[in-house]
Amino acid sequence: MLDVQAIRKDFPILERRVNGRPLVYLDNAATSQKPRCVIEALVDYYERYNANIHRGIHALSEEATAAYEGVRAKVAAFIQAPQPESVVFTRNTTEGINLVARSWGGKHLGPGDEVVLTEAEHHSNLVPWQLIARETGARLRFIPILDDGTLDMEAAARLIGPKTRMVSVAQMSNVLGTINPVGRLAEMAHAVGALMLVDGAQSVPHIPVSVADLGCDFLAFSSHKMLGPTGVGVLYGRLDLLEDMDPYMGGGSMIRSVALEESSWGEVPHKFEAGTPNIADTIAFGAAVDYLQDLDMENVRAHERELVGYALETLGELDGMRIFGPLDPAIRGGVVSFYYDDIHPHDVGTVVDRDGVAIRAGHHCCQPLMRRLGVPATARASFYIYNTPEEVDVLVHALKKAKELFSGVGIG
Repeated sequence: MLDVQAIRKDFPILERRVNGRPLVYLDNAATSQKPRCVIEALVDYYERYNANIHRGIHALSEEATAAYEGVRAKVAAFIQAPQPESVVFTRNTTEGINLVARSWGGKHLGPGDEVVLTEAEHHSNLVPWQLIARETGARLRFIPILDDGTLDMEAAARLIGPKTRMVSVAQMSNVLGTINPVGRLAEMAHAVGALMLVDGAQSVPHIPVSVADLGCDFLAFSSHKMLGPTGVGVLYGRLDLLEDMDPYMGGGSMIRSVALEESSWGEVPHKFEAGTPNIADTIAFGAAVDYLQDLDMENVRAHERELVGYALETLGELDGMRIFGPLDPAIRGGVVSFYYDDIHPHDVGTVVDRDGVAIRAGHHCCQPLMRRLGVPATARASFYIYNTPEEVDVLVHALKKAKELFSGVGIG
């Protein structure tokens, strides 16, 4: 298990006070906080070996290149990818999915082809496919969710068929917390000759993820949700697929040779990394990967499973509380979305902030899912390695204050 109190000492921001109260940060599904080692890695790059990569032959450039490419190898090991070359650096999960939709979908989708998604997808795994479907004539089909927040796998078996070319599904819902059986979906996809893309934005930071075990063809995730800086993402792709795909952007670094009339592309992954990349933040991302590796992702998962179980229990005792997603911590991650006592989630978020509690309120970039749930928005508390049961208690007390404010009923 994790030594949470020792972990908390590694995060300078947790010493902050908000509105005179200790910060209780429960917005980790949006972005996580950064340990001191990540911040120091960022500073160290700028202070000691700030230089462009892959081009210079001087010492600083070679040091920066080695550090940058070292992170690629660390990430490959973290997700058990077969080789570092299958890891493409992007800006975020969104760019990774767009890259696949554009570079793979633009080449391989046509009229009558189908892309299977779910009705719980984040806009980042919905809009890119809408755009490419409009251009290619492909059709989008959607696996429904059941009332408990899990996928209707019987419907999935009917939807994934001979016309399916791609199945693209989040491994963990950023609203429901549901951990979807993407390995089983990958088997269904491959059985009909389709590919499988996994949106790992919420899963990779929180549970052990192996691309080999999932059987996925693509996996996209972000640094900033797993203790690293913003502006860095990862797209894993099967090497043969990446080699077949055309570049997403053109420019420096991604070429083999350039003439006035035509160009040829560099090797994977560099042909997808045009221009000067986000060198500093990528190197600092490597420190985040090291930090999580040292904790062991099995321990991270165990801590969050215990914490979300406590949160479901204590939040569920509040009158007027509606919690979305499965109530079994074994099949959900550290995300709890709720609608409380007919108080608009934006008002809930504003009131609990007075007690220093940071939660999310809104549609969470999942407007179709909100319509399926029958609410305009939800409030969302999301947990990570540095959160404690005591912080859940602070949230619950703050919610009682919200109810008192909007209903005039005392909290006792």
